[in-house]
Amino acid sequence: MMKRALISVYDKENILDFAKFLVENGVEIISTGGTYKYLKENNIDVLEVSSVTGVNEMLDGRVKTLHPNIHGGILAIRSNENHMKSLKENNIDTIDYVIVNLYPFFEKVNDNISFEEKVEFIDIGGPTMLRSAAKSFEDVVVISDKKDYELVKNELINDKVVSYNTRKYLASKVFNLTSSYDAAIANFLSDDIEKEYLSVSYKKEMNLRYGENSHQKAVFYTDTVNKSAMNNIEKLNGKELSFNNIRDMDLAWKLACEFEKPACVATKHSTPCGVAVSFDVYSAYIKAYTSDPVSIFGGVIAFNKTVDEKTASELVKIFLEIVIAPDFTEKALEVLKTKKNLRVIKCSVKASDKYEYIKVDGGILVQEADNTIYDELEFVTDKKPSEKELDDLEFAMKVCKYVKSNAIVIAKDNVTLGIGGGEVSRIWASENAVERAKKFNLDNLVLASDAFFPFSDVVEYVAKNKVVSIIQPGGSIKDQDSIDKCNELGISMVFSKIRHFKH
Repeated sequence: MMKRALISVYDKENILDFAKFLVENGVEIISTGGTYKYLKENNIDVLEVSSVTGVNEMLDGRVKTLHPNIHGGILAIRSNENHMKSLKENNIDTIDYVIVNLYPFFEKVNDNISFEEKVEFIDIGGPTMLRSAAKSFEDVVVISDKKDYELVKNELINDKVVSYNTRKYLASKVFNLTSSYDAAIANFLSDDIEKEYLSVSYKKEMNLRYGENSHQKAVFYTDTVNKSAMNNIEKLNGKELSFNNIRDMDLAWKLACEFEKPACVATKHSTPCGVAVSFDVYSAYIKAYTSDPVSIFGGVIAFNKTVDEKTASELVKIFLEIVIAPDFTEKALEVLKTKKNLRVIKCSVKASDKYEYIKVDGGILVQEADNTIYDELEFVTDKKPSEKELDDLEFAMKVCKYVKSNAIVIAKDNVTLGIGGGEVSRIWASENAVERAKKFNLDNLVLASDAFFPFSDVVEYVAKNKVVSIIQPGGSIKDQDSIDKCNELGISMVFSKIRHFKH
């Protein structure tokens, strides 16, 4: 019996060569719509699918292959006598190869077209044929990825058949693709956080050398539906990105984008180590660097404005892993490229993820992204912060949001002076932040805390160390103890009413 192949591809790259190869090896080709026309115009001997189904395409091409003559030919188990008897009784021929790639929903969902136009790029017949063929992989060779044409071709040339393991592998690729395709559509139609099933759709961007540690394998996947910061980066210089690079860069970029004025953020081990806002990027970098010149070494630097030559000349004076910014002047790029391994990343898209996912053993936690600082401030002490102190308090709280809990940030003039985080006690985090701030010997400092004070000990300690104003969310049953202590010591306290735990 002559072998049959059904070919229906949106992306027609390399399909002509593969179709010619099949015909030359005695395979009869069936095709649909645009693919049929394309093959016919290029002198490939091909049958139109309507000649197999006996029904013309209808509903503007929505219905072409949804027919027993197609799916019966794909799904029949060749070793099952009843299946083969049914095919014979219904004059259905088997289909042995299914070569299909899908309407480009992943790409079109982000195009500037109407909702209705996007819906038309939801493929129905393609996934149905692919899934049918993948289920029947013991009898059917299914190809959903144009990169696999050569794999199948080489096996047919060398072994005359496509091996079981290859057919199984190709089937697994189909279900991997269609599950992600369906998930993208589900999330396009509804981004409700409380859906019955968690549908996520991510595509492999690159293999990474290793994960957090050298014995761990790692891969970077990017969202197929939501185009945000980390799937819109362009590497202009340097080595390939690592697992830890991407994590640090993500946090640094998010924090830099919190500010409107020129800002510089230095991160190390997924936590800020120096942050400053100033009148230009050069000044912001110098201030961020000065705030912690030790930790910044080997770190990641993010800017929210274009990096100029003057700033670049400072950046190359120390070892850095990454510099990320919306853009770089031509001269700045020339300077940065003198550091062969320095990863220079251009990103002009602000962070916009709606949800965060945390993997636990046997499950995934999903929450809305923490995309706010505070809604309304409550001034709870007799003394009120000055306008300048209030500006510094807001700055410190923006940084605090990105520091591991328990988080304490001490700042002045929109520059971090002491950062304490990742401690199991808030007083310990405060002590760490104060010790780092002491070396600057400055007065009139402000402090931000990611969560409430369960005792008045933090207020008492930091007031002895030149902190004059505090911002914290409030919400403890002992809030009044901290308020009373502030009033006793003559410092101001503001409640943000929003907690920013980062575990």
